[in-house]
Amino acid sequence: MWRALAFLALLALAAFGAVWIADRPGTVTVVWNGYQIGTSLAVALVGVIAAAIVLGVLWAIVRGVIGLPEALVRGSAERRRAKGLSALSRGMVAVGSGDPLAARRFAGDAERLLGTEPLTLLLKAQAAQISGDRDAAESAFQRMVDDPETRVLGLRGLFVEARRREDETAARAYATEAARLAPSVTWANEALLEAQSADGDWAAALETIERRSSLGLIDKATARRQRAVLLTAIAGEREAGEPELAAERILQAVKLAPDLVPAACIAGRLLARRGDVKKAARIVEAAWKANPHPDLAKVYLGLRPGDSVRDRLARAEVLAKLSVWDPESRLALGQAALDARDYKRAREAVKPLLTDRPTARACLMMAAIEEAEHGAASGQAREWLARAARAPRDRVWIADGIATETWAPVSPVTGRLDAFTWREPPNTLAAAPAVEPEAESAAPALVPAATRPSAPVPGSVAPSASALSSASASAAVATGPGTPVPVPTVLPAKAASAKTAGADPVSAGMAAAALPPGSADRAVRRMG
Repeated sequence: MWRALAFLALLALAAFGAVWIADRPGTVTVVWNGYQIGTSLAVALVGVIAAAIVLGVLWAIVRGVIGLPEALVRGSAERRRAKGLSALSRGMVAVGSGDPLAARRFAGDAERLLGTEPLTLLLKAQAAQISGDRDAAESAFQRMVDDPETRVLGLRGLFVEARRREDETAARAYATEAARLAPSVTWANEALLEAQSADGDWAAALETIERRSSLGLIDKATARRQRAVLLTAIAGEREAGEPELAAERILQAVKLAPDLVPAACIAGRLLARRGDVKKAARIVEAAWKANPHPDLAKVYLGLRPGDSVRDRLARAEVLAKLSVWDPESRLALGQAALDARDYKRAREAVKPLLTDRPTARACLMMAAIEEAEHGAASGQAREWLARAARAPRDRVWIADGIATETWAPVSPVTGRLDAFTWREPPNTLAAAPAVEPEAESAAPALVPAATRPSAPVPGSVAPSASALSSASASAAVATGPGTPVPVPTVLPAKAASAKTAGADPVSAGMAAAALPPGSADRAVRRMG
């Protein structure tokens, strides 16, 4: 639109000029070297314009002839660059599709056509990586480190290669250098935090988290949680030797993450030791509402060491109401009632947990109740012990495939901070059929050598604490006269020690066949 208007304006201006010149006729006289040339004004103007056009054409021809070699060179370079960019693009596609032969071919073409540009070196390194040529990959990344523009990218590649060959020292050095050169690089900050956490350098890890939070690399909620975990780790180390410093750190952690179970447990113990029972109770209750946990119940019931068993039972009822009768609160209430020898109340608390595949802790609790009320020789107690060995496993702390009953601030595998979560482990062992009560009236039969249980699934964890190993061993009971049932041996996390590594499951079953009175009760207590 605007172009059309401008064209019409120029056309009108030209017409106006032509009319103006026509209304004012005149002559133009040129005298040069004794010659006199005279013509009209219109012809003179046309001649000047034609001469200008001819001169312009001649100048363009001269410039074209003079610049022809340079134009030929420039065109060749542009065609070469276009071919190089095409090879680079195809090489990236080959790397993404996992074609090492095509990736190496296009990487060579790109390097030949484009030279040592950053993307060319990156393609060459990635082609070497998918081809399995680690030396060539590291060489390409090292060349990138030597260039200031690609130094951080080269450090990233060397970091990945160091991780692949399990050279943590070199990987940490590359990450530290990258974080120094570019503080906002996410991968370097994460690697640095993992290294500091794995070393237990909590102060340095706190500084790293503060830097990441200030740069906006992590959200505020994640930063608060990570700070709380680190402060809990510091308090856990100082709890025994420096209780005042530990209390200061743990109160900061509780303020940052009130639902962090280990922080609430340490805070409850330290404040109770100070005599501030009310504050300790408030902290544990807040954590219990968000995440009922047996460690919290243990701390809460033991806030006042001089309490009677009835007082502990009353406190267990408070926990049950706070969590709206969560399974953990029922187990805590059942244990408190068992300690108070209120067997009816203990059964009522645990009974709702027995309707649909009760867990090992629930079965052991029932065994302890039956044993305390009717004696260790009770058939019901032995039935619940047998069911405990076959029951689904209870929740444990799990991080990167490692399951344990004790929380840790970092993963023992990767050093990742706040990796442990409280959840049920995968029940990979097939559940054996429940033992019928009538079968318990028959004489118990030991598991013969021919029916030894198979080895546990690698990575499997015990459903509860070490007490379950003895309880599961005692579960070798017969479903009928002369029909032994092989019981899968479920080992706890500590079973990898030298003391238990060579234990024979048949010998364990024979030893557990004559469990002394009170063994089930002690197992439940150890699990708590």
